[in-house]
Amino acid sequence: MSSFARAPEIETHTAFEPGRGDEAGADWGNPDFAAIRDSPEFVAVRRRLVRFVFPAAAGFFCWYLTYVLLAAYVPELMGHQLFGSVTVGLVLGLSQFVTTVVIMLRYTRFMRRTIDPQVAALRARAGAPRS
Repeated sequence: MSSFARAPEIETHTAFEPGRGDEAGADWGNPDFAAIRDSPEFVAVRRRLVRFVFPAAAGFFCWYLTYVLLAAYVPELMGHQLFGSVTVGLVLGLSQFVTTVVIMLRYTRFMRRTIDPQVAALRARAGAPRS
């Protein structure tokens, strides 16, 4: 099964039911993190996170690699003056910082709106204290 396949439907899972899914002699006050990791809810959260992180990282890497390749193989373009002492290379280089900040802000917003509430729900169901 591909890691990008649709997550199974959410249903009751032994990780969230006290007294079920634990080995004999386990501490009943602690969540079964191994079972939570295998639960459909956790798998769905991880998939959503991966679907954001990998494309963002790949996009930024391609953008950075393009900048480096232009600097290495097309120096006349990168040295072209736009106005005064400002060149294409300088503008593209500074835009790398802008891109980094934009990705960081989008990631923070995505985590706050999408992932954090789902993780909080998982913690609440598992009885894990908020850290």
